[in-house]
Amino acid sequence: MLISNKVRISRIIEGSWTYFLIDFLTCSVTYALSEYFNIINIPIPALLPTILGTALAFFIGFNNNQAYDRWWEARKIWGGLVNDSRSWARQLLFLKKTTEEIKGEDRNFIEILVRRHIGFVYALNRGLRKSSETDYLNFLNDDDFEYLRHESNKANAVLNLQTRDLNEWYQKGKVDGFQFMQLNQMLINFCDQMGKSERIANTVFPTTYNYYTRVFVWIFIVCSTLVTAESIGIWSVVFGTLIGYVFLTIHKIGVSLLNPFEILPTGIPLNLISRTIEINLLEMIRAKNVPGQVESVNEEYVL
Repeated sequence: MLISNKVRISRIIEGSWTYFLIDFLTCSVTYALSEYFNIINIPIPALLPTILGTALAFFIGFNNNQAYDRWWEARKIWGGLVNDSRSWARQLLFLKKTTEEIKGEDRNFIEILVRRHIGFVYALNRGLRKSSETDYLNFLNDDDFEYLRHESNKANAVLNLQTRDLNEWYQKGKVDGFQFMQLNQMLINFCDQMGKSERIANTVFPTTYNYYTRVFVWIFIVCSTLVTAESIGIWSVVFGTLIGYVFLTIHKIGVSLLNPFEILPTGIPLNLISRTIEINLLEMIRAKNVPGQVESVNEEYVL
């Protein structure tokens, strides 16, 4: 996720120079074939690129709106996960058995549930990004690891363990019915957030939509160059390149938001959010060796 309000020229060039070069070459070749080689000798009315450009503006605008909706929904889901994670640890830590705080064996059990939840967050993170990292195992014990070996969805498996142990705790009378309902509702919330995240990650934006958008943009670039060549000559290459660059860049911005969980500067900072949850929960249980926050890349974005 971008964290800097400044736009570096190097970042702009790095992200769009290929589009600009191909755009310039397309306009140059189009102009040469029309004016010097007389190969493209089709009378194109000036109204054609006007209509096509207007249609493309609506087309790309709709595409970008849908892309931003996906990105914003993902950000809200993980923002909610941060809040619910803190509430989960808080409810566990401040449960009252009688008039005294829970201590001894029960306290250790609570710390297991809190640490295991951190493992759930990292497992969900790695699953959404199709990563082979297994750092979530650092928060699980040997029995948990053995259980996860037989599960393909590691995050869901961690929730199974949480539900199993919470039910056992309730059956032993460690929590009353109301407290059990609250804690169980938190687990349901985590499952909902996991499912919503997986829905976004696994739902592919229609590829034909992006494909035809790019095709129509290139047709628009060629038509604009041919039409303006009749009135401004070689300058049609310059104006055609600039107009095409605007449409291509705006379209690329939308495409970069379509998959919000990918490791991109514009993606959702799953690593940062996961580390934030880890730090907050470890501090709440007074753990030692709490890690530092994830550092930004060149003070521009975090992953």
